[in-house]
Amino acid sequence: MGSFSSSASIAKELLAPLRDDIIRLLTELVRTDTVAIPPEGKEAAGQAVLVEFLRSFGVDTEAYETAFVTTSGHRAVRRDRDYSGRRNVLAVAAGSGRGRSVLFNGHMDTVPPGHGKWTGSPWSGTLRDGRLFGRGSFDMKGGLAAQFGAICALRKHGIRPGGDVYAESVVDEEWGGGGGTLAARLHGPKSDACLIPEGTQMEAALASRGGAVIDIGCEAGDAAAYFSSGEVVSPAIPLGRLLGWVDTWVAKRKTVKPDEAYRQFDDPVPVQVLAIEANRFDLSEPYSVPVTAAVRVYFQFLPSEDPEQVLAAVRASLADFERQDPFFRDHPLFWKPAYDPPLVGHALAADHPWARTFVESASEAMGEPVKVTAAPYPCDAGLTQREFGIPTLLFGPRGAGAHNPDEYVEVESVLATATVLLAAALDWCAA
Repeated sequence: MGSFSSSASIAKELLAPLRDDIIRLLTELVRTDTVAIPPEGKEAAGQAVLVEFLRSFGVDTEAYETAFVTTSGHRAVRRDRDYSGRRNVLAVAAGSGRGRSVLFNGHMDTVPPGHGKWTGSPWSGTLRDGRLFGRGSFDMKGGLAAQFGAICALRKHGIRPGGDVYAESVVDEEWGGGGGTLAARLHGPKSDACLIPEGTQMEAALASRGGAVIDIGCEAGDAAAYFSSGEVVSPAIPLGRLLGWVDTWVAKRKTVKPDEAYRQFDDPVPVQVLAIEANRFDLSEPYSVPVTAAVRVYFQFLPSEDPEQVLAAVRASLADFERQDPFFRDHPLFWKPAYDPPLVGHALAADHPWARTFVESASEAMGEPVKVTAAPYPCDAGLTQREFGIPTLLFGPRGAGAHNPDEYVEVESVLATATVLLAAALDWCAA
Protein backbone atom coordinates (compact mmCIF):
# COMPACT_ATOMS: atom_id res chain seq x y z
CA MET A 1 0.00 0.00 0.00
CA GLY A 2 3.01 2.31 -0.22
CA SER A 3 2.52 3.56 -3.82
CA PHE A 4 -0.39 5.61 -5.09
CA SER A 5 -1.18 3.19 -7.92
CA SER A 6 -1.36 0.19 -5.62
CA SER A 7 -3.61 1.99 -3.10
CA ALA A 8 -6.01 3.05 -5.87
CA SER A 9 -6.15 -0.51 -7.19
CA ILE A 10 -6.66 -1.93 -3.72
CA ALA A 11 -9.45 0.59 -3.00
CA LYS A 12 -11.31 -0.40 -6.17
CA GLU A 13 -10.94 -4.08 -5.35
CA LEU A 14 -12.13 -3.65 -1.76
CA LEU A 15 -15.17 -1.58 -2.72
CA ALA A 16 -16.37 -3.63 -5.69
CA PRO A 17 -18.36 -6.11 -3.52
CA LEU A 18 -20.03 -3.20 -1.66
CA ARG A 19 -21.44 -1.41 -4.70
CA ASP A 20 -25.07 -2.44 -4.08
CA ASP A 21 -24.71 -1.88 -0.33
CA ILE A 22 -23.55 1.71 -0.80
CA ILE A 23 -26.41 2.45 -3.19
CA ARG A 24 -28.84 0.88 -0.73
CA LEU A 25 -27.49 3.02 2.12
CA LEU A 26 -27.73 6.16 -0.01
CA THR A 27 -31.32 5.35 -0.97
CA GLU A 28 -32.40 4.64 2.60
CA LEU A 29 -30.80 7.84 3.87
CA VAL A 30 -32.49 9.98 1.22
CA ARG A 31 -35.85 8.35 1.94
CA THR A 32 -35.43 9.26 5.62
CA ASP A 33 -36.53 12.75 6.67
CA THR A 34 -33.63 14.38 8.56
CA VAL A 35 -34.69 18.00 8.18
CA ALA A 36 -33.35 20.51 10.67
CA ILE A 37 -35.11 23.81 11.30
CA PRO A 38 -33.50 25.81 14.11
CA PRO A 39 -33.52 25.42 16.98
CA GLU A 40 -34.22 21.68 16.47
CA GLY A 41 -33.29 18.88 14.08
CA LYS A 42 -34.74 15.50 13.12
CA GLU A 43 -31.48 13.70 12.40
CA ALA A 44 -32.22 10.76 14.74
CA ALA A 45 -33.96 8.53 12.17
CA GLY A 46 -31.14 8.92 9.66
CA GLN A 47 -28.49 8.27 12.28
CA ALA A 48 -30.35 5.07 13.25
CA VAL A 49 -30.28 3.89 9.60
CA LEU A 50 -26.56 4.57 9.54
CA VAL A 51 -25.82 2.76 12.82
CA GLU A 52 -27.71 -0.33 11.65
CA PHE A 53 -25.78 -0.34 8.37
CA LEU A 54 -22.39 0.01 10.10
CA ARG A 55 -23.10 -2.68 12.66
CA SER A 56 -24.17 -5.08 9.90
CA PHE A 57 -20.55 -4.90 8.75
CA GLY A 58 -19.19 -5.23 12.27
CA VAL A 59 -17.77 -1.70 12.28
CA ASP A 60 -16.87 -0.24 15.67
CA THR A 61 -19.63 2.37 16.04
CA GLU A 62 -20.61 4.92 18.68
CA ALA A 63 -23.69 7.17 18.80
CA TYR A 64 -23.36 9.91 21.40
CA GLU A 65 -25.39 12.86 22.63
CA THR A 66 -24.32 16.36 21.60
CA ALA A 67 -26.18 18.43 24.22
CA PHE A 68 -22.97 18.79 26.27
CA VAL A 69 -21.74 21.30 23.70
CA THR A 70 -24.04 24.01 25.09
CA THR A 71 -22.08 24.10 28.36
CA SER A 72 -18.66 23.69 26.75
CA GLY A 73 -17.87 27.40 26.86
CA HIS A 74 -16.56 27.32 23.29
CA ARG A 75 -16.97 30.60 21.46
CA ALA A 76 -18.50 28.93 18.39
CA VAL A 77 -21.49 27.47 20.28
CA ARG A 78 -24.89 28.45 18.87
CA ARG A 79 -26.74 29.21 22.07
CA ASP A 80 -30.14 29.40 20.37
CA ARG A 81 -30.01 25.72 19.27
CA ASP A 82 -31.56 22.76 21.05
CA TYR A 83 -29.38 19.64 20.95
CA SER A 84 -31.58 17.44 23.13
CA GLY A 85 -31.72 13.91 21.71
CA ARG A 86 -29.51 14.83 18.75
CA ARG A 87 -26.68 12.32 18.41
CA ASN A 88 -23.53 12.19 16.34
CA VAL A 89 -22.37 8.85 14.92
CA LEU A 90 -18.69 7.86 14.94
CA ALA A 91 -17.25 4.82 13.15
CA VAL A 92 -13.66 3.63 13.55
CA ALA A 93 -11.41 1.36 11.50
CA ALA A 94 -8.49 0.90 13.86
CA GLY A 95 -5.02 1.04 12.38
CA SER A 96 -1.91 -0.85 13.38
CA GLY A 97 -0.51 2.21 15.17
CA ARG A 98 2.21 2.80 12.59
CA GLY A 99 0.75 5.69 10.60
CA ARG A 100 -1.18 8.93 10.53
CA SER A 101 -4.92 9.09 11.13
CA VAL A 102 -7.62 10.53 8.88
CA LEU A 103 -11.17 11.68 9.59
CA PHE A 104 -14.12 11.78 7.19
CA ASN A 105 -16.73 14.29 8.42
CA GLY A 106 -20.25 14.62 7.01
CA HIS A 107 -23.57 16.03 8.20
CA MET A 108 -26.86 14.17 8.44
CA ASP A 109 -29.17 17.19 8.68
CA THR A 110 -30.80 18.69 5.61
CA VAL A 111 -32.73 21.85 4.86
CA PRO A 112 -36.51 21.45 4.38
CA PRO A 113 -38.00 20.77 0.93
CA GLY A 114 -39.05 24.42 0.56
CA HIS A 115 -42.09 25.76 -1.30
CA GLY A 116 -40.85 25.07 -4.82
CA LYS A 117 -42.45 22.39 -6.97
CA TRP A 118 -40.78 18.94 -6.92
CA THR A 119 -41.29 16.47 -9.76
CA GLY A 120 -41.81 13.71 -7.18
CA SER A 121 -41.67 13.41 -3.41
CA PRO A 122 -38.64 15.08 -1.76
CA TRP A 123 -38.12 11.73 0.00
CA SER A 124 -38.54 9.50 -3.06
CA GLY A 125 -34.96 8.32 -3.47
CA THR A 126 -35.93 7.68 -7.09
CA LEU A 127 -33.12 6.49 -9.37
CA ARG A 128 -33.49 7.84 -12.90
CA ASP A 129 -30.84 8.09 -15.63
CA GLY A 130 -28.07 7.46 -13.14
CA ARG A 131 -29.29 10.18 -10.78
CA LEU A 132 -30.79 9.60 -7.35
CA PHE A 133 -33.32 12.30 -6.45
CA GLY A 134 -34.41 13.62 -3.09
CA ARG A 135 -33.75 16.20 -0.42
CA GLY A 136 -30.23 15.84 0.90
CA SER A 137 -29.06 13.51 -1.89
CA PHE A 138 -26.35 15.95 -2.98
CA ASP A 139 -26.08 17.88 0.30
CA MET A 140 -24.76 15.61 1.58
CA LYS A 141 -26.04 12.04 1.90
CA GLY A 142 -24.11 11.03 -1.21
CA GLY A 143 -20.93 11.98 0.63
CA LEU A 144 -22.06 10.16 3.76
CA ALA A 145 -22.73 6.94 1.81
CA ALA A 146 -19.29 7.21 0.19
CA GLN A 147 -17.33 7.76 3.40
CA PHE A 148 -19.09 5.04 5.36
CA GLY A 149 -18.86 2.68 2.40
CA ALA A 150 -15.09 3.19 2.48
CA ILE A 151 -14.82 2.37 6.17
CA CYS A 152 -17.08 -0.69 5.81
CA ALA A 153 -14.83 -1.97 3.02
CA LEU A 154 -11.86 -1.93 5.39
CA ARG A 155 -13.80 -3.88 8.02
CA LYS A 156 -15.32 -6.37 5.56
CA HIS A 157 -11.90 -7.37 4.25
CA GLY A 158 -10.10 -7.20 7.57
CA ILE A 159 -7.72 -4.47 6.39
CA ARG A 160 -5.82 -2.56 9.08
CA PRO A 161 -4.20 0.56 7.66
CA GLY A 162 -1.15 2.03 9.34
CA GLY A 163 -3.16 4.72 11.13
CA ASP A 164 -6.75 4.95 12.32
CA VAL A 165 -9.54 5.84 9.88
CA TYR A 166 -12.55 7.63 11.36
CA ALA A 167 -15.89 8.51 9.77
CA GLU A 168 -18.52 10.60 11.49
CA SER A 169 -22.03 11.82 10.78
CA VAL A 170 -22.82 15.02 12.64
CA VAL A 171 -25.95 17.04 13.35
CA ASP A 172 -26.62 20.77 12.98
CA GLU A 173 -24.46 21.79 10.02
CA GLU A 174 -27.17 23.59 8.05
CA TRP A 175 -28.36 27.11 8.89
CA GLY A 176 -24.82 28.10 9.91
CA GLY A 177 -24.87 25.57 12.73
CA GLY A 178 -21.60 23.75 13.29
CA GLY A 179 -22.81 22.39 16.63
CA GLY A 180 -22.44 18.75 15.61
CA THR A 181 -18.89 19.19 14.38
CA LEU A 182 -18.01 21.28 17.43
CA ALA A 183 -19.32 18.48 19.66
CA ALA A 184 -17.38 15.94 17.60
CA ARG A 185 -14.09 17.77 18.02
CA LEU A 186 -14.62 18.25 21.74
CA HIS A 187 -15.64 14.58 22.09
CA GLY A 188 -12.81 13.33 19.87
CA PRO A 189 -11.05 11.93 18.03
CA LYS A 190 -8.40 14.42 17.00
CA SER A 191 -7.01 13.22 13.71
CA ASP A 192 -4.01 14.18 11.61
CA ALA A 193 -6.15 15.15 8.62
CA CYS A 194 -9.80 15.67 7.72
CA LEU A 195 -11.85 15.32 4.55
CA ILE A 196 -15.43 16.56 4.19
CA PRO A 197 -17.21 14.87 1.25
CA GLU A 198 -19.58 17.74 0.46
CA GLY A 199 -20.67 17.82 -3.17
CA THR A 200 -17.70 19.30 -5.06
CA GLN A 201 -18.32 17.80 -8.52
CA MET A 202 -15.36 15.44 -7.94
CA GLU A 203 -12.95 18.36 -7.50
CA ALA A 204 -10.57 18.85 -4.59
CA ALA A 205 -11.49 22.04 -2.73
CA LEU A 206 -8.62 23.27 -0.58
CA ALA A 207 -10.49 26.33 0.67
CA SER A 208 -13.95 27.40 1.81
CA ARG A 209 -15.51 30.79 2.45
CA GLY A 210 -16.90 32.26 5.63
CA GLY A 211 -20.45 33.56 5.81
CA ALA A 212 -23.08 35.52 7.72
CA VAL A 213 -26.82 35.87 7.16
CA ILE A 214 -28.33 39.11 8.47
CA ASP A 215 -31.96 40.27 8.58
CA ILE A 216 -32.22 44.05 8.23
CA GLY A 217 -35.50 45.94 8.38
CA CYS A 218 -37.82 48.09 10.44
CA GLU A 219 -41.24 48.30 12.00
CA ALA A 220 -43.28 51.36 11.14
CA GLY A 221 -46.85 52.57 11.19
CA ASP A 222 -50.01 51.19 12.72
CA ALA A 223 -52.02 48.46 11.03
CA ALA A 224 -55.17 49.80 12.68
CA ALA A 225 -54.77 53.00 10.64
CA TYR A 226 -55.36 51.19 7.34
CA PHE A 227 -59.07 52.07 7.34
CA SER A 228 -58.77 55.67 8.53
CA SER A 229 -58.62 59.23 7.24
CA GLY A 230 -55.03 59.68 8.27
CA GLU A 231 -51.81 58.90 6.45
CA VAL A 232 -50.95 55.20 6.50
CA VAL A 233 -47.24 54.83 7.16
CA SER A 234 -45.60 51.85 5.45
CA PRO A 235 -41.99 50.63 5.41
CA ALA A 236 -42.48 48.86 2.07
CA ILE A 237 -41.44 51.72 -0.23
CA PRO A 238 -38.45 52.80 1.89
CA LEU A 239 -37.35 49.15 1.73
CA GLY A 240 -36.46 49.83 -1.90
CA ARG A 241 -33.90 52.39 -0.77
CA LEU A 242 -32.50 49.86 1.69
CA LEU A 243 -32.09 47.43 -1.22
CA GLY A 244 -30.18 50.17 -3.02
CA TRP A 245 -27.82 50.37 -0.04
CA VAL A 246 -27.36 46.57 -0.21
CA ASP A 247 -26.46 46.96 -3.88
CA THR A 248 -23.65 49.36 -2.96
CA TRP A 249 -22.16 46.52 -0.90
CA VAL A 250 -22.53 44.11 -3.80
CA ALA A 251 -20.40 46.51 -5.84
CA LYS A 252 -17.99 47.25 -3.00
CA ARG A 253 -17.26 43.58 -2.34
CA LYS A 254 -16.53 43.02 -6.03
CA THR A 255 -13.51 45.32 -5.63
CA VAL A 256 -11.93 43.14 -2.90
CA LYS A 257 -8.71 41.48 -4.06
CA PRO A 258 -9.42 37.74 -3.86
CA ASP A 259 -7.23 35.17 -2.16
CA GLU A 260 -5.31 32.87 -4.50
CA ALA A 261 -7.88 30.09 -4.03
CA TYR A 262 -10.72 32.33 -5.30
CA ARG A 263 -8.88 34.20 -8.05
CA GLN A 264 -10.71 32.32 -10.82
CA PHE A 265 -14.19 32.96 -9.36
CA ASP A 266 -16.40 35.47 -11.18
CA ASP A 267 -17.73 36.69 -7.83
CA PRO A 268 -15.14 35.81 -5.16
CA VAL A 269 -16.97 37.37 -2.18
CA PRO A 270 -20.67 37.61 -3.03
CA VAL A 271 -23.35 39.62 -1.27
CA GLN A 272 -26.75 38.07 -1.98
CA VAL A 273 -30.33 38.95 -1.10
CA LEU A 274 -31.97 35.74 0.10
CA ALA A 275 -35.44 37.06 0.97
CA ILE A 276 -37.54 40.21 0.97
CA GLU A 277 -40.63 40.45 3.15
CA ALA A 278 -43.41 42.90 3.78
CA ASN A 279 -46.80 41.22 3.38
CA ARG A 280 -47.44 37.85 1.74
CA PHE A 281 -49.20 37.48 -1.62
CA ASP A 282 -51.41 34.55 -0.63
CA LEU A 283 -54.98 35.14 0.52
CA SER A 284 -54.25 34.07 4.08
CA GLU A 285 -52.93 37.63 4.40
CA PRO A 286 -55.76 40.22 4.19
CA TYR A 287 -55.21 43.29 2.03
CA SER A 288 -53.40 45.72 4.30
CA VAL A 289 -50.31 47.88 4.47
CA PRO A 290 -47.38 46.06 6.09
CA VAL A 291 -46.11 47.17 9.45
CA THR A 292 -42.77 45.38 9.10
CA ALA A 293 -40.49 45.16 6.09
CA ALA A 294 -37.14 43.39 5.98
CA VAL A 295 -34.45 42.02 3.71
CA ARG A 296 -32.29 38.95 4.41
CA VAL A 297 -28.71 39.48 3.22
CA TYR A 298 -26.00 36.85 2.87
CA PHE A 299 -22.42 38.09 3.15
CA GLN A 300 -19.54 35.73 2.34
CA PHE A 301 -15.91 36.22 3.32
CA LEU A 302 -12.54 35.13 1.99
CA PRO A 303 -10.48 32.75 4.15
CA SER A 304 -8.01 35.57 4.83
CA GLU A 305 -10.69 37.98 6.05
CA ASP A 306 -11.90 38.59 9.58
CA PRO A 307 -15.70 38.38 9.27
CA GLU A 308 -16.23 40.48 12.39
CA GLN A 309 -14.17 43.33 10.90
CA VAL A 310 -16.05 43.22 7.60
CA LEU A 311 -19.42 43.22 9.38
CA ALA A 312 -18.32 46.14 11.58
CA ALA A 313 -17.69 48.14 8.41
CA VAL A 314 -21.07 47.06 7.02
CA ARG A 315 -22.85 48.18 10.21
CA ALA A 316 -21.07 51.55 10.19
CA SER A 317 -22.16 52.03 6.57
CA LEU A 318 -25.74 51.09 7.48
CA ALA A 319 -25.77 53.59 10.35
CA ASP A 320 -24.63 56.32 7.95
CA PHE A 321 -27.36 55.34 5.47
CA GLU A 322 -29.93 55.40 8.27
CA ARG A 323 -28.88 58.91 9.35
CA GLN A 324 -29.20 60.24 5.82
CA ASP A 325 -32.62 58.71 5.07
CA PRO A 326 -35.54 60.72 6.51
CA PHE A 327 -37.78 57.68 6.92
CA PHE A 328 -35.22 55.49 8.66
CA ARG A 329 -34.14 58.36 10.90
CA ASP A 330 -37.64 58.23 12.37
CA HIS A 331 -38.03 54.45 12.09
CA PRO A 332 -34.68 52.88 13.04
CA LEU A 333 -33.49 49.75 11.33
CA PHE A 334 -32.95 46.48 13.17
CA TRP A 335 -29.97 44.19 12.58
CA LYS A 336 -30.57 40.53 13.38
CA PRO A 337 -27.89 37.89 12.62
CA ALA A 338 -29.26 34.42 11.83
CA TYR A 339 -26.31 32.97 13.77
CA ASP A 340 -23.48 34.40 15.80
CA PRO A 341 -20.49 34.40 15.52
CA PRO A 342 -20.28 34.30 11.72
CA LEU A 343 -18.80 31.31 9.92
CA VAL A 344 -15.10 31.49 9.09
CA GLY A 345 -13.45 30.21 5.94
CA HIS A 346 -10.31 28.14 5.65
CA ALA A 347 -7.48 27.49 3.23
CA LEU A 348 -5.09 24.54 3.02
CA ALA A 349 -1.83 25.16 1.18
CA ALA A 350 -1.46 23.16 -2.03
CA ASP A 351 1.94 21.92 -0.85
CA HIS A 352 0.66 20.69 2.51
CA PRO A 353 1.38 16.95 2.91
CA TRP A 354 -2.33 16.11 3.19
CA ALA A 355 -3.19 18.14 0.08
CA ARG A 356 -0.33 16.59 -1.91
CA THR A 357 -1.18 13.06 -0.81
CA PHE A 358 -4.87 13.48 -1.55
CA VAL A 359 -4.47 15.08 -4.98
CA GLU A 360 -1.98 12.43 -6.15
CA SER A 361 -4.02 9.57 -4.74
CA ALA A 362 -7.34 10.92 -6.09
CA SER A 363 -5.84 11.47 -9.54
CA GLU A 364 -4.61 7.89 -9.64
CA ALA A 365 -7.97 6.54 -8.49
CA MET A 366 -9.87 8.63 -11.07
CA GLY A 367 -7.46 7.89 -13.90
CA GLU A 368 -7.01 11.60 -14.64
CA PRO A 369 -5.68 14.69 -12.82
CA VAL A 370 -8.13 15.90 -10.20
CA LYS A 371 -8.97 19.58 -10.47
CA VAL A 372 -7.88 21.64 -7.47
CA THR A 373 -10.27 24.46 -6.61
CA ALA A 374 -12.10 26.16 -3.73
CA ALA A 375 -15.60 25.63 -2.35
CA PRO A 376 -18.20 28.26 -3.34
CA TYR A 377 -19.81 28.03 0.10
CA PRO A 378 -19.03 27.96 3.84
CA CYS A 379 -19.10 24.66 5.71
CA ASP A 380 -17.64 23.02 8.82
CA ALA A 381 -14.11 23.05 7.34
CA GLY A 382 -13.37 26.45 8.87
CA LEU A 383 -14.33 25.17 12.30
CA THR A 384 -12.28 21.98 11.95
CA GLN A 385 -9.10 23.58 10.65
CA ARG A 386 -9.06 27.02 12.26
CA GLU A 387 -10.45 26.15 15.67
CA PHE A 388 -8.90 22.69 16.07
CA GLY A 389 -5.83 22.78 13.83
CA ILE A 390 -6.75 19.77 11.67
CA PRO A 391 -5.76 20.22 8.00
CA THR A 392 -8.98 19.91 6.03
CA LEU A 393 -10.06 19.64 2.40
CA LEU A 394 -13.29 18.87 0.57
CA PHE A 395 -14.01 16.28 -2.11
CA GLY A 396 -17.36 14.80 -3.00
CA PRO A 397 -19.77 13.58 -5.69
CA ARG A 398 -21.40 15.27 -8.63
CA GLY A 399 -24.97 16.50 -8.48
CA ALA A 400 -27.17 19.58 -8.42
CA GLY A 401 -30.15 21.21 -6.73
CA ALA A 402 -28.82 21.61 -3.20
CA HIS A 403 -31.36 23.68 -1.22
CA ASN A 404 -33.70 23.61 -4.25
CA PRO A 405 -36.38 21.32 -5.75
CA ASP A 406 -35.38 18.13 -7.60
CA GLU A 407 -32.03 17.85 -5.84
CA TYR A 408 -30.05 14.87 -7.10
CA VAL A 409 -26.68 13.14 -6.87
CA GLU A 410 -25.02 11.09 -9.61
CA VAL A 411 -24.77 7.55 -8.25
CA GLU A 412 -21.60 6.58 -10.09
CA SER A 413 -19.88 9.63 -8.66
CA VAL A 414 -20.84 8.49 -5.14
CA LEU A 415 -19.17 5.14 -5.78
CA ALA A 416 -16.15 6.89 -7.31
CA THR A 417 -15.94 9.18 -4.29
CA ALA A 418 -15.81 6.14 -2.00
CA THR A 419 -12.90 4.80 -4.04
CA VAL A 420 -11.03 8.10 -3.89
CA LEU A 421 -11.55 8.44 -0.13
CA LEU A 422 -10.41 4.90 0.56
CA ALA A 423 -7.34 5.19 -1.68
CA ALA A 424 -6.34 8.49 -0.06
CA ALA A 425 -6.83 7.02 3.43
CA LEU A 426 -4.65 4.03 2.61
CA ASP A 427 -1.86 6.27 1.33
CA TRP A 428 -2.07 8.87 4.11
CA CYS A 429 -2.34 6.35 6.92
CA ALA A 430 0.57 4.29 5.60
CA ALA A 431 3.06 7.04 6.45
